[in-house]
Amino acid sequence: MSPEEVLKDKVILVTGGTGSFGNAVVSRLLSLPVKKVIVFSRDEKKQFDMEKEYNDPRLKFIIGDVRDRDAVMQAMRGVDLVFHAAAYKQVPNCEFFPIEAVKTNVLGANNVIGAAIQNGVERVVVLSTDKAVYPINVMGMTKALMERLMIATSRDETHGTVFCGTRYGNVMYTRGSVLPHFIKLIKEGKPLTITDGRMTRFMMSLEQSVDLVLYALANGEHGDIYVRKAPASTVADVAQALVDLFNHGQGVKEIGIRPGEKLHETLISAEELHRAEDHGDYYRVRPESPRPDYSEYFFKGEKIDEIPSEGYASSNTRQLTLEETKELLLSLPEIKDELNTHRENGNEGV
Repeated sequence: MSPEEVLKDKVILVTGGTGSFGNAVVSRLLSLPVKKVIVFSRDEKKQFDMEKEYNDPRLKFIIGDVRDRDAVMQAMRGVDLVFHAAAYKQVPNCEFFPIEAVKTNVLGANNVIGAAIQNGVERVVVLSTDKAVYPINVMGMTKALMERLMIATSRDETHGTVFCGTRYGNVMYTRGSVLPHFIKLIKEGKPLTITDGRMTRFMMSLEQSVDLVLYALANGEHGDIYVRKAPASTVADVAQALVDLFNHGQGVKEIGIRPGEKLHETLISAEELHRAEDHGDYYRVRPESPRPDYSEYFFKGEKIDEIPSEGYASSNTRQLTLEETKELLLSLPEIKDELNTHRENGNEGV
């Protein structure tokens, strides 16, 4: 079944709907024959701006926090489908305030999952990240726990809600990502600061991230996690591409790896890869055991002939050259707009 068929005449709730992804998925949903889209978030100013921007009677806004179970329960009434995007995503903030990340990313997700079951929601897609695989930072750890909550809930045969998830890597030009930061440094006439030029990151557009969650919505079964295949680029090449495109004379400065950062990110672990299915543009990762008998957990396992030596990582996916990285960045409307403004201000650029 296509996403359009799944979404037809449905009421969809988007938690964290005022974020970068939320805006993108709301825009896509409103282009489809949906009955209603509900944005649930804490940011009243962004809700006000979105309401003016879209001016669509099918769009409804609810102020609330996923930490508040009662607010989530109320928002979930009459909802058919849920995209759970609300999260603390900034790695440094989660490192400094780990309990806040737990409250939102773990306990908040649990509120969403429980409310969906109690309100008879048909399908829920939770959004995760490559940092949840082999996590070394609080953000990744809390997202990994959210995934486990989703999988554990999906094993319960007493409810009719289908829970599945998605993982994605670096979504380009989202709020808090490195590209807007680099553009800000260019405008300020400062060097572009990178932690370690050898770092590789998956590169995905916002539209591709929306495609991923809609694909998961239409195809996901209990406990599935979907991953979109994506190329990767080194942080050094991303920075150098912008320096070249904007003819930025201050160059690039390396400052060293910060706590909670990896050289490479992984979308599918080696242990998961043996049960991952290739779906063309996507991988589908099945849960270890969809319906385990708890009483047999300690006595019954699964024989595996061979576990891959490594998972699907930003170090072994297709690597973009510097020129390919430039082309990818130039495909982003935000970069095009910034380049036009750069030229209008009398600066030279590509």
